[in-house]
Amino acid sequence: MEEYIVSARKYRPMSFDSVIGQSSLTTTLKNAVKSGKLAHAYLFCGPRGVGKTTCARIFAKAINCEHPREDGESCNECESCKAFNEGRSYNIFELDAASNNSVENIKALMEQTRIPPQVGRYKVFIIDEVHMLSTAAFNAFLKTLEEPPSHVIFVLATTEKNKILPTILSRCQIYDFERMTVNNTVNHLKMVAEKEGITYEEQALEVIAEKADGGMRDALSIFDQAASFCQGNITYQKVIEDLNVLDTENYFKIVELSLENKVSDIMVLVNSIIEKGFDGGNLVNGLASHMRNILMAKDPQTLPLLEVSTQQRLHYQEIAQKCPTNFVYKALKILNQCDINYKQSSNKRLLVELTLIQVAQITQPEDESAGAGRSPKRLKSLFKLLTTTQPKTVKQVTVVEQPAAVAPKTTASTPVVETQAAATETTTESVSKPKLKLSNIGFTFNKLRQQKDQPLQTNEKSKEKTSSVEQRVFTQEELELQWMSMCNRMPQKMAGMASRMKNMIPKITDFPNVELLIDNNVLLNQIDNIKARIRVTLAKGLQNNDIKIELRLAEAEEIAPIKTKMDIFDDMRKANPSIEHLRQVLQLDLA
Repeated sequence: MEEYIVSARKYRPMSFDSVIGQSSLTTTLKNAVKSGKLAHAYLFCGPRGVGKTTCARIFAKAINCEHPREDGESCNECESCKAFNEGRSYNIFELDAASNNSVENIKALMEQTRIPPQVGRYKVFIIDEVHMLSTAAFNAFLKTLEEPPSHVIFVLATTEKNKILPTILSRCQIYDFERMTVNNTVNHLKMVAEKEGITYEEQALEVIAEKADGGMRDALSIFDQAASFCQGNITYQKVIEDLNVLDTENYFKIVELSLENKVSDIMVLVNSIIEKGFDGGNLVNGLASHMRNILMAKDPQTLPLLEVSTQQRLHYQEIAQKCPTNFVYKALKILNQCDINYKQSSNKRLLVELTLIQVAQITQPEDESAGAGRSPKRLKSLFKLLTTTQPKTVKQVTVVEQPAAVAPKTTASTPVVETQAAATETTTESVSKPKLKLSNIGFTFNKLRQQKDQPLQTNEKSKEKTSSVEQRVFTQEELELQWMSMCNRMPQKMAGMASRMKNMIPKITDFPNVELLIDNNVLLNQIDNIKARIRVTLAKGLQNNDIKIELRLAEAEEIAPIKTKMDIFDDMRKANPSIEHLRQVLQLDLA
């Protein structure tokens, strides 16, 4: 049985003209060979599998050829070329710096440079993965690299040029190799398939080329794998099954359903994708790349940036005409945020589903009532039923007779129902649907997120904003609840202050005056700067416009130590022994 050789080795280029996708570099090297103007050190850098080591070998063969052709290629007939082709040349030395990176290895190599070649003109030293050399090895290599013997040429190859010392870079001619394009890779795979007698579908080769991500060696390795799986007939369906690649038609389908706001159909499609074993994170990343390609396809100037086949490019152009630019921008932002939060999420599937729901609602018309959630465009259709079936409040169906009546106690999670009428209009409102505006809770701190440099409002302006709020009586418990709720909603940039404010307990002194005890001057000044906003927020939450906030620096004896969670739990079980009994029965520990 004939020995099997993988395609990456069997079809390795043997001349400059057979190198794929590096025409500018190979032309430069051929011209150098023709003119005889050779540098003493070259650095070939670029991604994996694009031909760096291959070009180094072809170059070494060409400069030692006894009768080079006029175009700079080797003749393949002289003794030097035959020795190289048969693997018995003594003029070409290859060193893998990944496994030979010590000072001793470099010193041994330097000893070889002293001996002139017996056949040919140059000794060529090819050092692969040169960035793996240790700092000491680089330093030992420097002097020889700068002034090598006249019969020595160094060709260094690396995938990470940034890791090489600047002193090495300055001594070399640097050649940057390009990534393989999809079209170049597909054309080369067609040639290999024809020589091997393998039938193929062009779409299948395009999937292989995209999976290779710009590396020809990777593409040939994947080609061999697919050929074994397909038994000589490479088809699109078998390739995506073998490589576990999600069919791009799924992404096109998701985009089309999103434009039609068909959330349910998207959820069914996502479920079928996940059941096939595809990870939700890969789905989101793939959809983000798909959206990016749609964006590139919208403008003829950016169309060349699509690294896809000609057939796929036409498909992207078609879908790009249907997608509004604003839809693509917002979808990319939502998908990118999901990618950032994916690893930290404890329920990854739910995060993916909510992300796709948000994408599907970008083009959805605005609801008549205010949207549910923190943004009116988030999950509108899911909350549409909720906003239309909310029971009417007492304020909507009766006349408010006593302004000071005590309103029912609210909790931090209870949405506040806002009426847009003034305080004087206390008559029965129309039977229109109530409007849920959760975004108005903590109004002033929400504004801080959007207006970083907005000046703080004065007490007079604050009074004008809250002039429509009823003058109702509130309790100490309600005050503490609204205070904690306000602290939880403060913007991220004020997280430190919010954390310290949570440890404070505002107290009603002379109703509706509220006193806030602060234990240090720094915090006192910080809170005093936002005092007006705090007053507006509490007045809105407690529905009392007459509330006043007084700040006072605490005396030494008034400062109580901050209790830990364990201290709070100890107080609870002392006051109620049943809690301790329950803890013992269930064998619970405080986390």
